[in-house]
Amino acid sequence: MFLGLDLGTSGLRACLVDSDGTTIAAHEARYDVDHPHSGWSEQNPDDWVSACETVLDALHAEAPKAMAALRGIGLSGHMHGATLIDAAQKPLRPCILWNDTRAHQEARALDAIQEVRDLSGNIVFPGFTAPKLLWLKQNEPDLFDKVDKVLLPKDYLRLWLTGTVAADMSDAAGTSWLDVGKRDWSDRLLSLGQMRRDQMPDLVEGSEPAGTLRRALAKRWGISGTVTVVGGGGDNAVAACGIGAMSEGQGFVSLGTSGVLLAAKDRFAPAPETAVHTFCHAIPDTWYQMGVILSATDSLNWLTRITGQSARDLAAEVGDDLTTPGAVGFAPYLSGERTPHNDSHIRGGFTGIGVDTTRADLTRAVMEGVAFALRDNLHALEGTGTDLKNVLAIGGGAQSAYWVELLATVLNLPIDLPEAGDFGAALGAARLAMMGAEGASASDVMTPPPVARTITPNTDLRGAYDDAYARFRALYPALKALK
Repeated sequence: MFLGLDLGTSGLRACLVDSDGTTIAAHEARYDVDHPHSGWSEQNPDDWVSACETVLDALHAEAPKAMAALRGIGLSGHMHGATLIDAAQKPLRPCILWNDTRAHQEARALDAIQEVRDLSGNIVFPGFTAPKLLWLKQNEPDLFDKVDKVLLPKDYLRLWLTGTVAADMSDAAGTSWLDVGKRDWSDRLLSLGQMRRDQMPDLVEGSEPAGTLRRALAKRWGISGTVTVVGGGGDNAVAACGIGAMSEGQGFVSLGTSGVLLAAKDRFAPAPETAVHTFCHAIPDTWYQMGVILSATDSLNWLTRITGQSARDLAAEVGDDLTTPGAVGFAPYLSGERTPHNDSHIRGGFTGIGVDTTRADLTRAVMEGVAFALRDNLHALEGTGTDLKNVLAIGGGAQSAYWVELLATVLNLPIDLPEAGDFGAALGAARLAMMGAEGASASDVMTPPPVARTITPNTDLRGAYDDAYARFRALYPALKALK
């Protein structure tokens, strides 16, 4: 048996699978995100540990024999978070998360140094890890001086599981401290970020062993043998493992908290000027590129808080059948934007609201705005030479038939929907565990899921959505001019 743990922004998902990749049991535990100031986003690392205890207790209660046969654990986690621990391996403060933009000035200063892009292969975004430590040095110097190690979120969970301080290449690629082409910490990048190599975790590939489960924890969950904990990876790289996007031309679109359009790459070919991320994949000698928008289903979640309706109810009001674009427009820049704008200050807005505007009109506008922002990402990826012929849809938003057909039409790409099952980061993490614990090959394990159906672009509405996208493209400069 193999366990995948996916440490998400709002919850931890655990998926227990057998050697065939069949899900035996799955559980999830939720936790909160704190926003103490505008643009800040933090989380208590000990909440991740509590969530892990909850899901593993639940798995043990539901499937004790399967848990007893556990041989490998893989980890996936939200990227870029600065989890700062002292010499006693205790957190110094709440983790500064991926969608925190307080370090925008530090990011701009680092990004202005040409060799930073040359070595890291990426723009330095405010959400990346390195500028957060520069912010800490300036604003919380006493804590900065106590930093013994900087861990990414899932690697703090690994520390609790194993006692090992380690990180994998795919997650480390989002720090602005890694030479992404050489797959190693860069002493020059660390120096520019006022950090040292001894403050970094040891690096492993995502499919390599990175520790073993502590005996006390194994005993708690009735596990008799040795359990290998592998490197794992950043959430999007591991999600790509879950859906088999490992080779050139394979990719996915994720309608999660953030929105992602990802394409696997056989070689390191960065293009930071496009604001596309170029990161190490979770297996050796492989990379991937992706465009990221910060608020995908998070835009819909924001509307649920405003309206008092659930996301399911809002989507039901829109219906399942795609219609012509609505009169109301929406720019989904609720927390700034990454691809293609790299703008932490921009904020979103509605246009075209009238006395006849309904709640369904607002929901439709949110869905359209997210789809149009992902089309911006597609154009950015195409600027790097990426050629996607179709993608697979994952994430909570992919459960909306309307949203998926809308996205297929806006992107002009067929979108595959997998058969029911766990085909995201939790499964990808379990697959990495199979490789590290049992020596399985990537070609045998990282296979695409069965496709339930393919959603094709609505050719009758394609022209109307092209026109609506042109109007959307005018929103960013208009909003920028108001700042």
